Amino acid sequence: MKKGTTGTIIVLVLAILVSGCATIIPGGTPPPPTTTGWPTIIPAPGEGIHKIRHVIIIMQENRAFDEYFGTYPGADGIPMMNSVPTVCIPDPDKNEQCVRPYHDPRDINFGGPHSQYESEADINGGKMDGFIEQAEIAINNTCTKTAHPGECMAEKAELDVLGYHDRHEIPNYWAYADNFVLQDRMFESAASWSLPSHLFMVSGWSATCKPGDPMSCVDALQGPERLIIGENGMPTKIPDYPWTDITFLLHQNNVSWAYYLEEGDQPDCADDAMFCEAEPHRVAVPEIWNPLPWFETVRRDDQVKNIQAIDRYFAAARSGNLPNVMWVNPNQTVSEHPPARVSDGQAWTTSIINAAMEGPDWNSTAIFLSWDDWGGFYDHVIPPKVDRNGYGIRVPGIVISPYAKKGYIDHQTLSFDAYLKFIEDDFLNGSRIDPATDFRPDSRPAVRENAPVLGDIAYDFDFNQSPRQQMVLPPYPKK
Repeated sequence: MKKGTTGTIIVLVLAILVSGCATIIPGGTPPPPTTTGWPTIIPAPGEGIHKIRHVIIIMQENRAFDEYFGTYPGADGIPMMNSVPTVCIPDPDKNEQCVRPYHDPRDINFGGPHSQYESEADINGGKMDGFIEQAEIAINNTCTKTAHPGECMAEKAELDVLGYHDRHEIPNYWAYADNFVLQDRMFESAASWSLPSHLFMVSGWSATCKPGDPMSCVDALQGPERLIIGENGMPTKIPDYPWTDITFLLHQNNVSWAYYLEEGDQPDCADDAMFCEAEPHRVAVPEIWNPLPWFETVRRDDQVKNIQAIDRYFAAARSGNLPNVMWVNPNQTVSEHPPARVSDGQAWTTSIINAAMEGPDWNSTAIFLSWDDWGGFYDHVIPPKVDRNGYGIRVPGIVISPYAKKGYIDHQTLSFDAYLKFIEDDFLNGSRIDPATDFRPDSRPAVRENAPVLGDIAYDFDFNQSPRQQMVLPPYPKK
C-alpha cells in the first residue's frame, strides 16, 4: 500500500469480507456476543498452566535482541571483553573497516532493510556480518528515487544498525526483565519482514494460495499475496488466506479471542520499502498488522467483529472481562519501528501492561512481549534452521505474569510458534494447527509447534508460587 494506492482496493477488500461472512464453518453458531464482542464462555481455572486464563501477546516492531538487551547481565548478548565488544563487521563504504557495536543513546533510530533477501544477506551463511552493507545498499538505492531526499540523506548520515541501547534508554523493558522472564533465544518465526511474521504469529505459516483452496497454498516469505487484475486493468495484490489459523480452533472450542489495534497510521511500508507515504491503520481496513480479516476462517465464522480498537482492550481490562487470547498491536507512532521514538513505544507498551496488572484479571494473566522482526539491526546469534521458512534473526522476548519466574533468563530456543503452542496447551488440550487432526486440511509443510528444537514457554512459570503482586511502572520514567 504505497503512495498511489486508491480507495478501490479497500472497497474491494471490504466487499470480500462482507460476502465471506455468509458461510459458517461447521461447529455451530457462536454464542451471542457480549457488549465487548466476544463469547462469555471462560474456561474454569485449573492447575499448572491452566491457571492462565488470559494470554496477551504484544507485538512491537523491528528490534534485534542485541540492540535492546545485548548488554543485559547473564544474557547471551554482545560478546565483550573488559566492556569492549570483541565482534565487528565490515563497512564496504569505509574500505571494509571492521566496525564494532556501540552504545547509542538516541531515542530515534533508523535501522536497515529487513525483507527475506536482507535476512539471508545479514546472516551471510552464519557469519552474521551483512548488516552494514545491506543498510548502505538500501539507503543508496532509495536516495536515488525518494521524494524525501533530505530525510534519506539524514538516514545515511546516521547509519546505526550496530548501535545498542541499555537500561538508561529502555528502563521499563529492563525492569520487566529484572522482575519477570527475559528470553534470549527468541527468533522470528519467518526469516523475513513484518507481514510473514504476523501471519506466522496467528497461523504458524505464511503462504500464497488460489482463492478458497487451502491445498493450493505454497510458502511465501516475501509476498504472501495473490495478483488480480482490477477494473482499471492494473494488477493489484489482494491477500486471500484460506489456510487454517489459530482463531479457527479457538472458535470451535468456545475460547474467546480478540485482536486489538491502536488506530492511526500503519507501521512501516506495505512492501518493506525504506520510505513511503502514511497509510491508515484501522480496525475496518485489513492490512499487514491487521491480517486476520483476510483469513477465510475468520470471515466464515463471523469473527471479524473480534478485531477491535484499543479502547475496548482497556475497557475489558478494567472490568475484568478480558478474552482468553488476545493480540495487541501498535500504530506507527508507538510501534518503535524506525523512525518512531523508542520512548513512545515503551510508554505505550507499559500502558498496555499496566492495564492488565491493575485489572481484576491479573492473577490469571500471562503477557508475552516481543518484536516482529529485527529491523536491520545487528545480532550476533546464528538462527537455527528448522525448515525452509526459518527461523529468522533473534528478537527480544519477555514473559510477564503473576506466575512468571523472577529475574529468570530463558535460554531455550523459541519462536513465535511457541506462543501458539502455549495457547494450544492451555486452552485446546494440546491440539495443534495440524492438517491431520484439525478437520481443516491445508498444504502447510510442517506443524511448527511440533518442531523438535522449539522450547516450551510453560517453563518460564512457577505455578506453585503464590500470584505475584503487580509492578505498575510510569510510562515515561525519569532518567
